[in-house]
Amino acid sequence: MPFNIGPIRVDPPLLLAPMEDVTNLPFRLIAKRIAGPGLMFTEFVSAMAIHYGAVKTYRKMRIDPGERPLGIQIFGGEPDVMAETARIAEEMGADLVDINMGCWVPKVCKTGSGAALLKDPDLAERIVSSVVKAVKVPVTVKVRAGWDYSLFAAPDLAKRFQGAGAQMLTLHARFAKQGFEGEADWRLIGQLREAVQVPLIGNGDVKTPEDALRMVRETGCDGVMVGRAAISNPWALDRIRCGIEGSPIPGEPNLRERIETALEHLRMMVACEADAASYEEAKNCESFADAELRACRALRGQIPLYIKGEFGASQIRNQLTRCSTIQEYQDILEGFALQTAAHQSVSIS
Repeated sequence: MPFNIGPIRVDPPLLLAPMEDVTNLPFRLIAKRIAGPGLMFTEFVSAMAIHYGAVKTYRKMRIDPGERPLGIQIFGGEPDVMAETARIAEEMGADLVDINMGCWVPKVCKTGSGAALLKDPDLAERIVSSVVKAVKVPVTVKVRAGWDYSLFAAPDLAKRFQGAGAQMLTLHARFAKQGFEGEADWRLIGQLREAVQVPLIGNGDVKTPEDALRMVRETGCDGVMVGRAAISNPWALDRIRCGIEGSPIPGEPNLRERIETALEHLRMMVACEADAASYEEAKNCESFADAELRACRALRGQIPLYIKGEFGASQIRNQLTRCSTIQEYQDILEGFALQTAAHQSVSIS
């Protein structure tokens, strides 16, 4: 069922996870159009980078009215700096502020941020309290089960965060030391559900509509968050939404639709890098060439995933990861479409 985070209605109860270098503004708009998740999040935003005025980090907080409701996720290890960044996120138009306590990547944890906070419950609670006091919008927290297998820390932390004013919690049902290894233990979500009263979101290994329904049934969570399964594949997110809502589940998109969406993503990314309202407007900017190069480089890892699974896709992956212009991407993808059509024609005959 849909649920509320303070005044925010999350309907459907499907959330797109915050993912660095993935949930940028262009991809969120594509995901909203194709899948219509009830809530999405930005890439995570470094509080310290915002404190020092990093322009590239400020860009991550740009919001389009068409993607609401939207949460801006922030990370850091200093309560005052986190509170300052939360206020800026609110000024930028965030519907809620999410605190990252789940990122296990060493460059984040070595600063005392992300999942490293699981080892310091007092500091983690002070950060939540400081952020809650700094803003009027709801504050939420995303955590891992704990730092390592020695302690399931989430229930104690969740109670502290709830007491400090957090209005929703998300549990990625792995320990920080696991990274993405092994399987998510959904039993931990069920145990945390019994410990807190605020909405609880389950995260980890949801790839299909059946996964989402089973997670809700087995854990009692209020909503399901999808991350890696949606990378360059918003159609997977759409199928999961349909499963949750009880609607007919659509089939896989054809190759042409995948390629057109990949090119749309590229054009929108160029506009974003050029600070333009559209790709056509970006082409008239003096900075177009630089913006195009930055966008093409930023999506080198994601564009090949749009055609993953198609016959022969692995053979052009290296070509796609070297593209520097949209025309280069388009030529390779169009050539691949023709090659695939020819192969299918021969197979049928």
